[in-house]
Amino acid sequence: MKVAVIQFPGSNCDADALHAARLTLDQGATFVWHAREGLPTGTDLVILPGGFSYGDHLRSGAVAARSPIMRAVRAHAARGGYVLGVCNGFQVLTEAGLLPGALSRNEGLHFQCRTVALKVERADTAFSSAYQEGQTLNIPIAHGEGSYYADPKTVNELEGEGQVVFRYLDNPNGSLHDIAGIVNRRGNVLGMMPHPERAVEAVLGSTDGRGLFESLSRTGVSR
Repeated sequence: MKVAVIQFPGSNCDADALHAARLTLDQGATFVWHAREGLPTGTDLVILPGGFSYGDHLRSGAVAARSPIMRAVRAHAARGGYVLGVCNGFQVLTEAGLLPGALSRNEGLHFQCRTVALKVERADTAFSSAYQEGQTLNIPIAHGEGSYYADPKTVNELEGEGQVVFRYLDNPNGSLHDIAGIVNRRGNVLGMMPHPERAVEAVLGSTDGRGLFESLSRTGVSR
């Protein structure tokens, strides 16, 4: 699986994402600068990493969503290519219209940086097939604007269409319906606030994030 990790000004989890991708999916995974017009030929998975793109100017992810590279990311997703947005990457996906809803300030207005428990809501997606439905994962978070919000109609559609993949067991930020990660209707774009790339090796305290990357490796996509 050929992986491209997008770098925006202010990305600070890009190296973590690249390391996780090289460890689990693609030893040749590469960085792609946000000002580029296109993705490397043969890209299978695009990762939008965490951080503070453009210093969260205007809103988290708002400026990054309008970067030149995002035209190629949208086209990639439209072709059925895989896209993973983590933390700030999730915010970028909602701002770019690739996922519904928005991420707002945490309940209590405090930055949250700790390991949290997640429930695997669905184990039949390209991002979760290595897990079991109902499995509990310990994954770190680090965000100040991670409270998932959408209008009632959108939330009902997400629930009705089975688009919630990960759910908080002890909601750290006030997300509606304890939502931690969602996919688009097609199932090829995932956004999540917790950081699976920071939980792929025992030395990091948890290997629970590794299953997400192993799930993608099962898709059969190759260079």
